Amino acid sequence: MNAGIDDSAFLRIAAVTKDFGDFRAVDEVSLDVARGEIFALLGSSGCGKSTLLRILAGFETPSSGSVTLGRIDLARMPPYERPVNMMFQSYALFPHLTVWDNIAFGLRRDGLPKAEIASRVEDMLRLVQMPQFAKRKPHQLSGGQQQRVALARSLAKRPQLLLLDEPLGALDRKLREATQIELVNIIRDVGVTCVMVTHDQQEAMTMASRIAVMSEGRFLQVGSPVDVYESPTTRFVADFIGDVNLMDGVVNDHGDHGGHVDVRCADVVHRIAPGGGMRPGQLVTVAVRPEKIELRADRGNDATWGERDPINQVDQVNQVRGIVRALAYFGGYTMYHLELPSGAPLKVNVGNERRSRDGAPMHGDAVWARWLPGSQVVLTQ
Repeated sequence: MNAGIDDSAFLRIAAVTKDFGDFRAVDEVSLDVARGEIFALLGSSGCGKSTLLRILAGFETPSSGSVTLGRIDLARMPPYERPVNMMFQSYALFPHLTVWDNIAFGLRRDGLPKAEIASRVEDMLRLVQMPQFAKRKPHQLSGGQQQRVALARSLAKRPQLLLLDEPLGALDRKLREATQIELVNIIRDVGVTCVMVTHDQQEAMTMASRIAVMSEGRFLQVGSPVDVYESPTTRFVADFIGDVNLMDGVVNDHGDHGGHVDVRCADVVHRIAPGGGMRPGQLVTVAVRPEKIELRADRGNDATWGERDPINQVDQVNQVRGIVRALAYFGGYTMYHLELPSGAPLKVNVGNERRSRDGAPMHGDAVWARWLPGSQVVLTQ
C-alpha cells in the first residue's frame, strides 16, 4: 500500500521489502513521516512491524527498496553511524551503572568532552523529572522510572529519529496508561521525529498522530486514530481496532430511499447514508461500533430511526430485536451481549449514566437495538 508519498517528508520508506529465505516479513511498503511526527506501527505479532523498525535502526538490511532520513540514505549505513536511536521494550539499562552514568554512556562512547556530557545528562534528567534519582541504580527504580531513564538515554545523543519498540510493554496497565501522555509530552518538547511499534491499540491511539495498521507484512490502512477507528477500509482493520459488530449482507436492488441505500443482512436491513458507490447485488460487510447503538425496551416507530420497509416488509430497518445473554460492567459503561434471531451476537455499549436513568436490561430480557444511518461503515474487502 502506498501511504501518501509526500515530497516534503522527513522520513521516507519507499517500496521496502524484507525476505528471510522463502518468508516475506515486509512486503513492499511505502510511508512518509513528517518532521516531529509521532507515528505508530500497529499490528499483531508476526505482522512485520518489528522487522520494519529494525530496518530503520540498521539491524536488518532491506531486500529491496530504500530508506531516507532528510537527505541521508540510510539503507547501507551501519547502525552506529545513523542519526537514529532506539529504545527497547526491556529498556536495556546497565544494572551496575547509576542513572547518571546510564544516560552518559552513549555520549562517552562518542568521545564528547566531559563538560558537554555533564550538560546533556543534566538536561535529560530535568526533562524526565529525575534529577533527584541521578545516583540510584536501575534496581532501585520503579518500572515507570526505568522507562524514563531509558528515554533520557535515547534522547541524550540528540537523534534525528527516535525508534520505540513496545515502549510501555513492561509496565502494568494502570502505570502504562498514566505514562502514555507523559511520554508524548517529553517527545514533543524535544521535537524529535518518532516511529513506535506496538500491538496495543489504546497505546497507539493515545500516543500517535498517525497509525499504520499492518498485517502479513503490508499496510492495510494509514491515517489518524479518528480516521482508522471511524472509517476503517477493510474488515481486518475494523475488527482489529476496538470492538465492532460485523454483519455480512447484500445491497438491495430496489432503488434508494431519499438517497440512502439498503443492505440486507441475516437479522436486519441496514439503511446506509449515501455514498460508497455500492451496486445492487454486491456482497458487503456492515460494521457498527457498540457505542453507536441504542437499547430500548420497545421498537421505535418514528421516522428518525426507521419504519416498515414497504418493499421488504420488515420492521427491522436499522433496528433489531435481541435477547440479553450476558452483560459486563466496566464502570463508565456496560457491555451488553445480545443474541439475535439468527443466533448471531451483537455487542452494545450503554453509558452507565443513561443505563441508571432509563433502567437496566437484565439477563434474559428482550430488547430492541437501533442505530442511525450514519452509524454504519460498509466494507467491501
